[in-house]
Amino acid sequence: MGAVRVLTVDDHATFRQAATAVIAATAGFEAVGVARTGQEAVVAAERLAPDLILMDIGLPDIDGYEAARRIALSRPAAMIVLISVGDDKLVGDPSARCGAAAFVHKEDLRPALLRDLWAKHLLAVEETPPA
Repeated sequence: MGAVRVLTVDDHATFRQAATAVIAATAGFEAVGVARTGQEAVVAAERLAPDLILMDIGLPDIDGYEAARRIALSRPAAMIVLISVGDDKLVGDPSARCGAAAFVHKEDLRPALLRDLWAKHLLAVEETPPA
């Protein structure tokens, strides 16, 4: 398999740049695009076919939960990770809420975390029985 293709979704340019730098610093990962809104994320996910989506929860149009729900329906193989700065937004089971695989605090985003999340995703995919 080639590089893990990552789409970053956040309405703040500073975080998009930071996430792109973390992705670039992570061996085997490649930034394939960015989106500023939930609706842009839905369109970009269809167009770019990312393997991993870093999705901010607080977006200016549809929130990250709704964007994740829509993407999970059309791209079920993509791993969606919800990101936020506030603990109050990271509540409950992300999979049950919107099909996301995990919640991550923005300040925790580092190459080691990306690798760990992806490794867990691959294990989950291997353990899933065929439909």
